Amino acid sequence: MKRQRAYHLPMERVLHIVGGGLAGCEAAWQAAKRDIPVVLHEMRPVRATPAHHTSGLAELVCSNSLRNDDLGSGIGLLHEEMRRCDSLILSVADAVKVPAGGALAVDREAFSAAVEKRLLALPNLTLLREEVTALPDGPAIVSSGPLTSDTLAAELAHATGSDHLHFFDAIAPIVTLDSVDFSKAWFQSRWDKGTGKDYINCPMSKDEYFAFVEALIAADTVEFHDWEKNTPYFEGCLPIEVMARRGAQTLAFGPMKPVGLTNPHGPNPKSYAVIQLRQDNALGTLFNMVGFQTKLKHGEQMRLFRTIPGLENAEFARLGGLHRNTFLCSPVVLDASLRLKAKPNIRMAGQITGCEGYCESAAIGLLAGRFWAEEMAGQAPNPPPLETALGALLNHITTGAGAETFQPMNINFGLFPPLPPPEGKRRKLGAKERRAAYAERALGKLGEWINLDCRNLEDQERWERYQLSGEFTSHQSVMNLLEGVVGKDNEKG
Repeated sequence: MKRQRAYHLPMERVLHIVGGGLAGCEAAWQAAKRDIPVVLHEMRPVRATPAHHTSGLAELVCSNSLRNDDLGSGIGLLHEEMRRCDSLILSVADAVKVPAGGALAVDREAFSAAVEKRLLALPNLTLLREEVTALPDGPAIVSSGPLTSDTLAAELAHATGSDHLHFFDAIAPIVTLDSVDFSKAWFQSRWDKGTGKDYINCPMSKDEYFAFVEALIAADTVEFHDWEKNTPYFEGCLPIEVMARRGAQTLAFGPMKPVGLTNPHGPNPKSYAVIQLRQDNALGTLFNMVGFQTKLKHGEQMRLFRTIPGLENAEFARLGGLHRNTFLCSPVVLDASLRLKAKPNIRMAGQITGCEGYCESAAIGLLAGRFWAEEMAGQAPNPPPLETALGALLNHITTGAGAETFQPMNINFGLFPPLPPPEGKRRKLGAKERRAAYAERALGKLGEWINLDCRNLEDQERWERYQLSGEFTSHQSVMNLLEGVVGKDNEKG
């Protein structure tokens, strides 16, 4: 067992972080780099989960993609903000990335190993391989993830006085490169982005597509337990067979859309549908089936997916699967700085807070780690401006979302406060201009936030008013209050 030296300090001077996923690792990095002694608890391999395959920290259990890296997207903007905040997760991802067109994808094994190595190099961090079954009494961050153990989930339910919500998340199969038939398949990124060999494409004619959809709907799936039957899926990660049941054309306009791709083996007639496989490791030997997360039985997966042109002899390094996720109704149980209202010594982070996606989870870990580091140094926690991706995400899961309809959500520009009307222009901004304006405004505000020294008494009093204000629900009122916290310099721009 890898373990750094323990710190024999009073409980209140040590930050305990429960969960070694992306959020926990990012939180540990942010706090430890600010000279806070950190104990990081990870239950694997002492106790396994249904989805993890290793005991490594920051294991990517689903896709190897951190999604779009373009600043014109909400997630790409979040990437850039995290880079500017010295994010461990983004730094490692950039170092071990694999070709993926306009997306940021990584070699998952190298990613996990590098995150763990960099954390264990910190002299004030201790890694304990043990299951935590009770909420800590001192300063702590719980980032136990969507696969939180039943014991700890029960502790959280008791502490919050509310039930947890659950949804299912499915995993896509991974295929070996050598087993793909390139007399039918070809390499190409959609619209020729990236290197040109970022994706493998398997075409289907109209007849092949409709036969595939019919077989997909009829295939045998994993049976639910009684306690799982009323659990919903997360809309952003639906099993492909569930999507197929929504309509015969759903897949052709979704994960199997053919646009932006040209089959070099026979460009005419054009493919009616295309299955894409994305590189999954740095060696380029493994490719995952994009959008093909599934709960089909393993035998059905091999039978059905080998009917796809180019995958007739596919060898599967991993078949798809299904696991249940857990998240809190955060707008009810968390305050504006991610603390449990019923147990303020605990901050929550990661997917369990109701954010969805690798980087969104890590971003909340980044904030939780920074908040505790500031508080433990006697300073007021400094929340990011609402105009930033970090601030918009934080606001959504704490005060901005409606409690009755709260569901996990990826970062998107719909969470940001509206842009002011364009000066000197009668027409509205186009979609591309609007996205660029969101990014420009966000990065400007982020720069002010990063350089802010929020330590004087006046700012402390403003923070306390902000922290205790439960009535702020509109974007404008929250933004005004945040601007009061971060100082007069933000009133312009």
